[in-house]
Amino acid sequence: MTVSTRVAFGAIAAFSLAAVGAALVSQHVFDMQPCPWCVLQRLIFCAIAGVALVGLAWSTPKGTLAAAAGVDLLATAGFAAAMWQHFVAASSTSCNQTLADKIINGLGLDGLLPEIFAPRASCADAAVRLLGVAYEFWSAALFVAAGIAASLLLLRSVKRRS
Repeated sequence: MTVSTRVAFGAIAAFSLAAVGAALVSQHVFDMQPCPWCVLQRLIFCAIAGVALVGLAWSTPKGTLAAAAGVDLLATAGFAAAMWQHFVAASSTSCNQTLADKIINGLGLDGLLPEIFAPRASCADAAVRLLGVAYEFWSAALFVAAGIAASLLLLRSVKRRS
């Protein structure tokens, strides 16, 4: 595994965990309570960090390929969740029984780690801005950055194999 691959996976993991940290600060310090779609994005950032750390540990060409593909898929899902939150869920008065709510409840994380994964607001109430930009767009931008980094790792990995 090259140094740049290790740096890329490390940066993906660090920025993903920083995104969750920023969300937790927003929630617990600035009282910006999360909706199910916000919480789903936290979960996806945690999954991206986990897969990126696997990519760091599994330092073979197959490991790089698998981890980069996993990050890419998760980043795509996270981007879709952020866009759904903004364009659909934010105009809804209830997030109950949406896909995000079902995933969170189905995994039981809201009961295991409620301070991190329990939705505490409706989607309409959670529609806030940071520096004039919708919060979910900041999240979407980080998902895009992780996806681009993973795609570049994938391309480089595929080129090396051929």
